[in-house]
Amino acid sequence: MDTYSSDSSEAVSSSIDINLQMLKSIYDKCKDVHFHEFIIGGTTKAFVVHFEGMVNLEILDRNVLTPLLAESAEEWKYTEKDLSSLISISDIREMATLTEMVAPISSGSVGLFIDGVAKGFALGLAKWEKRSIEEPSAESIIRGPREGFTETMSVNTSMLRRKIKSSSLKMVAYTVGKHTQTEVLLIYMEGIANASLVEEVSQRIADIQIDGILESGYIEGLIEDNPFSPFPQIQVTERPDVVCAALLEGKVSILVDGTPFALVAPATLFSLLQSPEDYYQRFIIGTFIRWLRYLFFFITLLLPSLYVAILTYHQEMVPTSLLLSIAKSREDIPFPALIEALLMEVSFEALREAGVRLPKQVGAAVSIVGALVIGQAATSAGLVSAPMVMVVAITGIASFMMPQYSAGIALRMLRFPIMFLSGMLGLLGLMLGFIVIVIHLSSLRSLGVPYLQPIAPMKGAELKDVLIRAPIWAMRTRPKFTGKSNSTRLPAKQKPEKPKGNESDD
Repeated sequence: MDTYSSDSSEAVSSSIDINLQMLKSIYDKCKDVHFHEFIIGGTTKAFVVHFEGMVNLEILDRNVLTPLLAESAEEWKYTEKDLSSLISISDIREMATLTEMVAPISSGSVGLFIDGVAKGFALGLAKWEKRSIEEPSAESIIRGPREGFTETMSVNTSMLRRKIKSSSLKMVAYTVGKHTQTEVLLIYMEGIANASLVEEVSQRIADIQIDGILESGYIEGLIEDNPFSPFPQIQVTERPDVVCAALLEGKVSILVDGTPFALVAPATLFSLLQSPEDYYQRFIIGTFIRWLRYLFFFITLLLPSLYVAILTYHQEMVPTSLLLSIAKSREDIPFPALIEALLMEVSFEALREAGVRLPKQVGAAVSIVGALVIGQAATSAGLVSAPMVMVVAITGIASFMMPQYSAGIALRMLRFPIMFLSGMLGLLGLMLGFIVIVIHLSSLRSLGVPYLQPIAPMKGAELKDVLIRAPIWAMRTRPKFTGKSNSTRLPAKQKPEKPKGNESDD
């Protein structure tokens, strides 16, 4: 559905000259638009209009223009049904106004107008260059599918249909953006997703009024519950298997034409800390990796602040030998621990961002060499101590453990205010900052779902996919935050039984 339409809503005229003149005025100063006039049967004038580089010209010539030029002369009163029997095009849409014609023409269809027929025909002949399916670079895993979404909507939907072949997979289309007219798909599993959740997301998308949508980030920013929170409330992924797993849990997904990044909602903090590989490995390995990820989550957020607080206010907590070693490394450092930590953290973040923005061939090398050279030079010059370099390096490595880039960014941002509090109040400041973050997380909602569920509020049955990664046969029910409809995922008899041993003959 259109959020709001163009001002040109004139009806298609039965006069071919009026239609041609009006379309040329609409597409004035558009060098890439082509008008091709021809005569049907030697008597009836007609023309087609399309954009350069967006149409399959071979099919247009063979299946449209050739049959029409060869048609015998007669009075034209054809409808969409009559035209379908004449030309070999499966996608033919009959439209009554020029406004209706502009959108499909701009999307790659061919507009056909015939003299004496007060209707326009949109012929689905779109064809343009598109990127091939590749492995997502931001979500690489060891075991699992190697395909990722592309910028083409039809390719993305086909990958989802190939994985979920049920007719319950529904895709509702919206057109968002006054000028871009971007196609947005709301995808859900009928009978599994909660109807109120689908209705809520549908209403939020339908209420969007903006001049253009260029990426799914626009949609994310316009439908999330709390845009001022540093934590993402909608999951972003390039992987079709992640979207399919979320749909089968009762969540909804949003695809936007022109971007490979799909949105999945609702999202919780624990879903952002989960990787698809957790479910492809054996459950013992998946549980271990998940615990490791939780550990490094706290290290990323708190380790520099903990070091600053202890070194500044709580030296008695450090063993004497270690304290003497740290004091020796800091005897020539002119800055307090807080300034030293801020200097190193800002430098490390700048190097990491530079490595991301530079070309791939030199980005990794620059970030690694830069970190080594700057760290060694800063230590030799007496600007920072060696223990601080180790703390910042461990924190940086820990931040790479986050499966979701947006969640990692939030932790990197929150490190700095907690460091300030630790530098001023010691461990009291660290605990104060951590408590404020927990209170904020407890107040967050993702499409009405608590951000810390199933921990707060406590849902004991769902902890088997949070604190641990239970075996697949043990996860019989879906999460309850998306509704209780069709909650059973697999029967109890799927639990494997121990094989009976062969009895030896006496």
